[in-house]
Amino acid sequence: MHTLFADSFATLGRLDNVTLVMVFHPQYLESFLKTQHYLLQMDGPLPLHYRHYIGIMAAARHQCSYLVNLHVNDFLHVGGDPKWLNGLENAPQKLQNLGELNKMLAHRPWLITKEHIEQLLKTEENSWSLAELIHAVVLLTHYHSLASFTFGCGISPEIDCEGGHTFRPPSVSNYCLCDITNGYHGVEEIHASPTGSIPSTESVCEVEALMEKMKQLQECRDEEEASQEEMATRFEREKRESMFVCSSEDEESAATRDVSRHFEDTSYGYKDFSRHGMHVPTFRVQDYSWEDHGYSLVNRLYPDVGQLLDEKFHIAYNLTYNTMAMHKDVDTSMLRRAIWNYIHCMFGIRYDDYDYGEINQLLDRSFKVYIKTVVCTPEKTTKRMYDSFWRQFEHSEKVHVNLLLVEARMQAELLYALRAITRYMT
Repeated sequence: MHTLFADSFATLGRLDNVTLVMVFHPQYLESFLKTQHYLLQMDGPLPLHYRHYIGIMAAARHQCSYLVNLHVNDFLHVGGDPKWLNGLENAPQKLQNLGELNKMLAHRPWLITKEHIEQLLKTEENSWSLAELIHAVVLLTHYHSLASFTFGCGISPEIDCEGGHTFRPPSVSNYCLCDITNGYHGVEEIHASPTGSIPSTESVCEVEALMEKMKQLQECRDEEEASQEEMATRFEREKRESMFVCSSEDEESAATRDVSRHFEDTSYGYKDFSRHGMHVPTFRVQDYSWEDHGYSLVNRLYPDVGQLLDEKFHIAYNLTYNTMAMHKDVDTSMLRRAIWNYIHCMFGIRYDDYDYGEINQLLDRSFKVYIKTVVCTPEKTTKRMYDSFWRQFEHSEKVHVNLLLVEARMQAELLYALRAITRYMT
């Protein structure tokens, strides 16, 4: 943990709150920091100031002023033109042209076609090369999903930033992150409930019920396997039902001028893909997957990044301590897969070998509301949503959920963009 903090400080010149929260899971944090460092600072197709400006554009789409402000400072530090910060219209035309792809990736990636890619690659003097575009796409998806993490975990600015502070009320487990990072883990507090009181019978029952469902589903799997037709029907049903999970309890939140000047078309946001008579064909992973297609395309055009992303996806997906709340020696693979596949299902992505009937068994409504909000409209995430799911679980387990959301979202966006690039190339 201390080595990671030292490396992070040496690289960024600060120890940001994202790092302090992610350190609940050091193995993931190490992979995340390595990937982010490579994207922002190592040799690559794009100049340094472009990289930070693209980070600003991506974070601004979700009104994430925390990330926008971090990259405004970094952009200026590497010699970026301050005029660009007055609004996207002041940036070079080449970056302005990226605005359309930015908004579609952030809100409706299933609409991206090879024509969108062609437009960027063939605009004469402002055209992008394939390698530059891959770099830009990875940066956009990285910062869209990092905005999800920032809002999903309720991360506040650091003390030296606008609106920043150091003091926070006691957290779910009655200790603050500063205690954790200083190696303090008060045993008596580990099992405290979200209110800091004795765990309620209801929330303890919630954990027991979830474990019982996992056991029953495993037994059903062992006994019989659903037909391909039935599996397809269950996917369509879950995809349809995901549209009726309301992603927010609040009214529309307007972007501030500070943030909205970094992107165009402020009214463009998330819309369910089958609403208003639209029908988006199912994206079948067997036809285009990260492992078989996306990984090699990224690695070919932007060496080593495919490898770094692949490692990060695998760590998030397979990360487990074999615990659930107060229970030890639990196989959580079924639950992790349900969360990952539910997110991809919301993006219209289907795994032929997965029984989508399991999702409704394992993810209750309050959890689905939280997932959909964090993934699709992160700026509308509230503390009440965070508190209302998995009430007996540790903070670290909820942060783990957010890592799954971040990586599943990033991979879904990448799949749509990379498929469109592949179609353009062929």
